[in-house]
Amino acid sequence: MELNSLWANRSAVVKPSFAKLLAMRKICLCLFLLSLLAACGQSWNDPYPAADGGRNILYTAFTDRPKHLDPAQSYTEDEIAFTAQVYEPPLQYHYLKRPYELIASTLEQVPVPRFYAVDGRELPADAAVELIAESVYELKLKRGIRFQPHPAFALDSHGQPLFIGKNLADGRQTIADFPQVDSRELTADDYIYQIKRLAHPRLHSPIFGMMADKIVGLKALGERLGKVAKDLPADEWLDLDQFPLTGIEKLDSHTWRIRIKGKYPQFLYWLAMPFFAPVPREADRFFAQPGMAAKNLTLDWWPVGTGPYLLSENDPNRRMVLSRNPNFHGQTYPCEGEAGDREAGLLADCGKALPFIDQAVFTREKESIPYWNKFLQGYFDASGISSDSFDQAVRVNVGGDVGLTDEMRDKGIRLLTSVKSSTFYMGFNMLDPVVGGLSLRSTQLRQAISIAIDQEEYISIFSNGRGIAAQGPLPPGIFGYEDGEQGIDSVVYDWVDGKPKRKPVEAAKKLMAEAGYANGRDGKTGEPLIINLDTTSGGMGEKSRLDWLTRQFAKIDIQLVVRTTDFNRFQDKIRKGNVQLYYLGWNADYPDPENFFFLLDGNEGKVAKSGENASNYANPEFDRLFLQMKNMENTPERLAIIRQMNRILHHDAPWVFGLHPKSYTLGHRWLKNRKPNDVGNNILKYQRIDAEARAAARKQWNRPVLWPIGLGALVVLLAFIPAILGYRRREQRAAVK
Repeated sequence: MELNSLWANRSAVVKPSFAKLLAMRKICLCLFLLSLLAACGQSWNDPYPAADGGRNILYTAFTDRPKHLDPAQSYTEDEIAFTAQVYEPPLQYHYLKRPYELIASTLEQVPVPRFYAVDGRELPADAAVELIAESVYELKLKRGIRFQPHPAFALDSHGQPLFIGKNLADGRQTIADFPQVDSRELTADDYIYQIKRLAHPRLHSPIFGMMADKIVGLKALGERLGKVAKDLPADEWLDLDQFPLTGIEKLDSHTWRIRIKGKYPQFLYWLAMPFFAPVPREADRFFAQPGMAAKNLTLDWWPVGTGPYLLSENDPNRRMVLSRNPNFHGQTYPCEGEAGDREAGLLADCGKALPFIDQAVFTREKESIPYWNKFLQGYFDASGISSDSFDQAVRVNVGGDVGLTDEMRDKGIRLLTSVKSSTFYMGFNMLDPVVGGLSLRSTQLRQAISIAIDQEEYISIFSNGRGIAAQGPLPPGIFGYEDGEQGIDSVVYDWVDGKPKRKPVEAAKKLMAEAGYANGRDGKTGEPLIINLDTTSGGMGEKSRLDWLTRQFAKIDIQLVVRTTDFNRFQDKIRKGNVQLYYLGWNADYPDPENFFFLLDGNEGKVAKSGENASNYANPEFDRLFLQMKNMENTPERLAIIRQMNRILHHDAPWVFGLHPKSYTLGHRWLKNRKPNDVGNNILKYQRIDAEARAAARKQWNRPVLWPIGLGALVVLLAFIPAILGYRRREQRAAVK
């Protein structure tokens, strides 16, 4: 009995332990088999749902979350990537043609202004600018354009808004929580309503000040709305239909006129921006209800438009999704372009209905390396090139030509390059007693600094060659920019062997000596010349760039003192003129020389006029030519004036002309119809995806490496062998006993 009892107790302990070992072995085998099965299906590292595989979806990324999607407020690149696909201004840019060409979007045609004198007489099209009191633009809508489905348009059985007032449930958190949606046709009233919104005191539209000086009556409307808003509770809706705008006349449901002060041909460019896109009164009323803003149920979060896409998902910290608008009206892919477009396959979809892509998924990627790796794996369809990835992607050949590396070409990746419609410059404060003014002494000092700062070296070191040295304010693609000897800054460059060559440092030192600063010392006082640069911590404020810049000034014996501060403090110093040197850049609002030259117009002085001329530059002859040039059509006469203006700027040197950045974009072979476009932002509707080719490439590039899994499973199984052998030995000993 005693032995049997002992065996029974031993069995109770040993047998369950062995059972557990067997169970663990089975689990490991099952996990191993499951991993193999999973590897045969969706790629092991695919970040997207398996159900989306093979769908007509474009995958891309964004780094900075958009702050405003309301067209009255939105004004940044990270925002217009979304707003330009949802909203439709009256005009748009031809997708393929260069120079950029305005074409109709929702209008029947691009409007041609009529000009009127002070006494109301209509003037001929070639009337002198000084005779024109007003320009009148008549805009006529195409018929049958409808808004996207939206709860703001939903009506009850009595024809009243379904989700206004008592019908608004507190539990709703997103637009998807309003299941009843409807639509209606786009009318002139929707465009007129949005123009009034530019004057809304609670919206603070960034272009209100400019447009108030252009659109007749808009300034007065802003003043009136400001007074009315003061007497209303903060959350009470301001019905703009109750306030007339004298500069807008509605002719019928699809036609309206806009009166502009004087002659302002650039107004057509503004009509291609989301600022002038239609906003329906119903949507404004819907989102203005109490409690909506607290849930992010606003036009700033959920735009409402007639464009090819609607915003179906908005989580700006993680993911944003644009989906095809089922109500989008008929537009087709262009059949004309510029030289080389046909050979590049950009005309293959001529005449086909837009848009091609059903959905665009934007994933937020804060770091460049994960973004880049996902692109190489095929999980993003296009990508820029960060400095960290430049050498892996691009090879600079002898002579400066840029091409793709073998790795990129083997993957079928294409490189798209273009010079952006932007300029970066170092500005002098022309009010400063040392570097400012138009005296010969200060002018020669600025010229010497302009020669000494080697922009070509800067572009090579800090931009991986992605830029061209600026010869003036105008970048390529803007009327008035000229290649060749005619376009160079002859103060800074010589024309040698068919290309510009920066003058030697000796030329800069000679100018320094002539200015009274031989060897970097003031000839009158003997004091060393010290110049201050104000900057922020980002961009030019990085230590490596500042060290380089300090060495550039040292070449002509100038001591550079860098004063780094935060952005708000920097802006305040610029506003008050408490700087000597500063760095800034400018992206084109529209492709016209006026949009760059106005940065140096004396009437735009930052200190005197609170304008955009941060250098406070004022040359009467330049200002006279600018006034003459800005309202002209692109004619040889206008080009001749621009040449005169550039020569004045080259001599006066209010800026050290820096660089025009180059855009380098990589696209996979399955992404079709992709062409760089700096001013036309509604580009998603033109692009096309070959989803089958993408799926095949992803499968090939992301094959799971199975041997570590198998090896791991084998290690686990081998770990059981000592336990099994030990158990068997114990069993054998027990049997002997």
